[in-house]
Amino acid sequence: MITLALVVGTVTLAAGVGAALLLRLLPTVRLQMIGLALVAVTLPLVAVSVSGLIMFHMGADVGVLAVSAAAATGALVGALLVERNVVRRLDRVRAASAALAAGELTARAPTGGPGELAQLADSFNAMAANLQEFFDARRELLAWVSHDLRAPVTSLQAMLEAIEDGVVEPEHYLGALQGQVRLLGALVDDLFELARIDAGVLAVAAQPVDVGALVQAAVRRHEAEGRARGLELDVVVRDRDTVARCDPDKVERVLDNLLANALRYTPSPGRVAASVTAGAGAVLVTVEDTGVGIAEDALDRVFEPFWRGEPARTPADGGAGLGLAIARGLTEAQGGRIWVERPPGGGTRMCVVLPSAAGEVPRAPARPSAPPDGAVGHDAPGTATGRRTPRRA
Repeated sequence: MITLALVVGTVTLAAGVGAALLLRLLPTVRLQMIGLALVAVTLPLVAVSVSGLIMFHMGADVGVLAVSAAAATGALVGALLVERNVVRRLDRVRAASAALAAGELTARAPTGGPGELAQLADSFNAMAANLQEFFDARRELLAWVSHDLRAPVTSLQAMLEAIEDGVVEPEHYLGALQGQVRLLGALVDDLFELARIDAGVLAVAAQPVDVGALVQAAVRRHEAEGRARGLELDVVVRDRDTVARCDPDKVERVLDNLLANALRYTPSPGRVAASVTAGAGAVLVTVEDTGVGIAEDALDRVFEPFWRGEPARTPADGGAGLGLAIARGLTEAQGGRIWVERPPGGGTRMCVVLPSAAGEVPRAPARPSAPPDGAVGHDAPGTATGRRTPRRA
């Protein structure tokens, strides 16, 4: 009798352990818990059934108790094994999160396991990767800001020391001092604008605006610079109704950045062409030139703050690398999009799409004005096609 009870108990225990091992292969924690519940119920029922047979045929109460204890032990061992598997994986995610909180940005949670735990680990790793990318971008931004501020400050200090020591007369450096001060002021203004964009506190006064008139006025503002560089400026408005719902001041800022950028990096003789097209509920503006273009692997970076296509470029050539980052923020704040393309003929094409306001009365076109200081970006070279109104600059 005792021998038979031990055999039944051993078989029940082995069945519980085997069921627990099989439960670990289920793909989700939910299924593992459901399976554990079924095992915990099934094993005692089987044990009770076997014990009933033993009682009926042998009348041995001790055997019944032994079988029941073995069944309960089997269910307990199975539950502990499943619990250990789940908790061990959660502990790994917890350890990774503690390391990340302590500043170890490379900490990652092990992947795999049941579906829910695998998704938790993947989400944690994605969060950690984004956090690492954010801190890397912040360090790079601080490095670029320090670099771009140090150059004009050093220049100002050197000129002021020369004046203080009596080496030169103040009038000799007056123009250079004013230029460096304007450069610093433009950089500070751009940083402030970028901070407002990132904080989402940029005020947008959207209204119906004739974008075609804004583009023509922007080209007129840059004619003198184009003439000085020996470049030809073209502008073409392909449709009659080029009214978009946008903020005219911010669109002008975007256009000034794109045109100044294209002129700066287009060698003479060359051409910069702006075009406006309406259709499909939007107004498309392109600024294209015959410059050196942008490398394929750099197209995704041109809108990053302080990014420059060539390491040798410094604020001395007129740009701090904020123009396109600001242009993207201003465009997206108005519900538009901006991107860069590489035309088949070479150069670079910058494209801006704004929501159309067809049928609404447009705002009067802005009067031409001088381009703002520091309204610059990175490399944006490109060539427009179609009917043009050439402006030899």
